[in-house]
Amino acid sequence: MRTFSVPERIGGFGVLAAGAAAVWPAVTTSSGLGLPCPLRTLIGVPCPGCGLTTAAVALVRGDVAAAFHANPVIFGLAALAVAVGPLVAFRAAGVLAPPRPWSSAGRRRMGWSAGLLATASWLFQLHRLGVSWA
Repeated sequence: MRTFSVPERIGGFGVLAAGAAAVWPAVTTSSGLGLPCPLRTLIGVPCPGCGLTTAAVALVRGDVAAAFHANPVIFGLAALAVAVGPLVAFRAAGVLAPPRPWSSAGRRRMGWSAGLLATASWLFQLHRLGVSWA
């Protein structure tokens, strides 16, 4: 069984998120149910992922501005979702080599990058939603 790289897994999640975003408005309209952020619901502070559902739905509908204003992280997820299909196909066909494990330094850099991205997204959400500590 072939293992998938981290970008392939994140891109695969993006593909699933795009599919869900395409049907989500119909589900919420017919059922009346929404998907609130658990952290924001419990303590009133948004999480770094707040707005991703709204952003995904907006992006699937072609409303780039609304997607950006909800959560700009969606564009990175969308880029990986678009890239993962050909990448997996080329690897399955043997055109590209299978993924190699990352070095410990590479994993550390990616961990820092992910942490910085989450922090930036969280600060964006705090600003967007007008949350202040005062």
